[in-house]
Amino acid sequence: MNTIRITMGGQRFHATLIDSAAARDLLAQLPATLTMRDHGSVEKTGRLRSPLSVEGQPEGADPDVGDVGFYAPGNDLVLYYGDQSYFSGIVVLGRLDEGAAARIAELEGSVTAVVEAS
Repeated sequence: MNTIRITMGGQRFHATLIDSAAARDLLAQLPATLTMRDHGSVEKTGRLRSPLSVEGQPEGADPDVGDVGFYAPGNDLVLYYGDQSYFSGIVVLGRLDEGAAARIAELEGSVTAVVEAS
């Protein structure tokens, strides 16, 4: 299993990625520094340099709190800290470690995130 480390707002988070073409594409882009913006009080999103493969993925997903995802139409890495319903274009990439979603929810507004393979 591949893991990533996300540093933002003076805090460090870890996530475990699933084995998928999209997750492998994400790993190939790391390290990356992203400006993560808050959306709808449920997620932080940051634009990636290049799109990730959506090969073999369903048309959309209903991510859980604590999931790491990719929003294909916006080319965004997404950290879900609230309840997002099913949405077309979402690909679940992996899962944040226990407690990370609640800590991310406390980070208000836009933050700079450094995402690295760990």
